[in-house]
Amino acid sequence: SVWSVVTYIMRNEGPQGFFQGLTTTIAREVPGYFCFFGAYELCRTGFADYMKCNKDDIGVAPIVFSGGFGGACLWLVVYPMDCVKSRIQVMSMTGKQAGFFKTFMTIARSEGVRALYSGLTPTMVRTFPANGALFLGYEASRKLMMKQFDD
Repeated sequence: SVWSVVTYIMRNEGPQGFFQGLTTTIAREVPGYFCFFGAYELCRTGFADYMKCNKDDIGVAPIVFSGGFGGACLWLVVYPMDCVKSRIQVMSMTGKQAGFFKTFMTIARSEGVRALYSGLTPTMVRTFPANGALFLGYEASRKLMMKQFDD
């Protein structure tokens, strides 16, 4: 249960145990989401310029494409770090856990840099429709809420 995990961590590692991996997570998420939202807005702006209209008027397909493009940019940036995180999680179950940089270097040296992108293709196939739908829902709900304030 959740409570048993919480008590185990408190007993064995103290309060610091709840923050293990936080630095690595921040190092992965900050550039990843910078690319995610940046690419989305850049693509949406490109569509608006091309169509000579406001970004809010570009339509469904450009919004979905822009969201998919943003998601693809996020995963291209964070995937190697996500791969390392997954390896650390698996290794921790065997008691042979190493830190982020040591694990990263071990993978790069023994398997090559391409191993850090192993499994990227299905992630990219999934990210386009998932993030396209996410941003379509975001834009639709934002417009609906803004309409409430305009009345």
